[in-house]
Amino acid sequence: MIVLHIDMDAFFAQIEKRDNPALADKPVIVGADPKGGRGRGVVSTACYIARKYGVHSAMPISQAYKLCPHAVFLKPDIERYKKVSQSIMKILAHYSTLLEQVSIDEAYLGLEVNDYEKAVKIAKRIKKEIYEKEKLTCSIGIGPSKLIAKIASGKNKPNGFTVIRPHGVEKFLKDKKVEIIPGIGPKTAEKLKRLGVKTVGDLRRLTQEKMEKLFGKRGRELYLFARGIDERTIERERQRKSIGKEVTFERDISSPQEVIEVALELLKEVLQEAKKENFHFSTLLVKIRYFDFETHTAQTKVNLCTPRGCTNSYTPGVYKMALLKLVLKFLGKKKIRLVGVRVK
Repeated sequence: MIVLHIDMDAFFAQIEKRDNPALADKPVIVGADPKGGRGRGVVSTACYIARKYGVHSAMPISQAYKLCPHAVFLKPDIERYKKVSQSIMKILAHYSTLLEQVSIDEAYLGLEVNDYEKAVKIAKRIKKEIYEKEKLTCSIGIGPSKLIAKIASGKNKPNGFTVIRPHGVEKFLKDKKVEIIPGIGPKTAEKLKRLGVKTVGDLRRLTQEKMEKLFGKRGRELYLFARGIDERTIERERQRKSIGKEVTFERDISSPQEVIEVALELLKEVLQEAKKENFHFSTLLVKIRYFDFETHTAQTKVNLCTPRGCTNSYTPGVYKMALLKLVLKFLGKKKIRLVGVRVK
């Protein structure tokens, strides 16, 4: 099987530009209201013109404003973006039943062929059809696994097209920074750096035993990823793993009562969505971000078990004490910028 990773280019911003041609040559940033540099919240998507100024997704909107004050700032229209996403996924489904939607703007497609020339032709038809029907560009990576296809799709964005055949995997990965490997974030990368490991090639020098000693159960997977080996399959019906909501306050909050009230309201919204989707969960998680962007999370098990079995309740009151215990850990230390609640 050959795997394609289809990744829409600056999806939200691209849709806004498509629907308003006057924005074509302007830096567009989709996210929170910057309020002249005093706004809260973060950037959802920045178009490629805005990215030249250093703006990127998840950046504080106030920082984005400082870097690119002349940008056009737009609030996200998620329902509109979802409709476009559904249209794109329908296009992809025509080419293979092995379709795994990863997010609103990306998906894996498994092709049950071994001929890379055929895969290239199919990928080019996909790019052409998406553009003809939606007037949007995407970047596609083609490879022997999800890992390689995903990394390849990001190589030549926007409107990129990258093919990595099995014999080219080792060379393709060798000089890339370890952060390119899924599961290696800033903390893990720093840990590896202290061992003299900066690139994927460096990582290959560590034995599987050493990797498992350093990273536990994840060690084996990271050991294989460093060698381009990915045992993950295409999940046709990707199960939702969590449901969460968060709020960035208009001003930094020092009042414990105010934070608690917001957290309880978020819990109510999360449980309403979980009930609507018949989502089963066993863990409640709270996220707190202080005014200086220091971020913490805490979680607890909340599965309700009786001699007759375990189930979920979607009544906020059932989880109120569990939520309060989690939130109270973070109150009274610093002013709070953001609070989030999630079940998984």
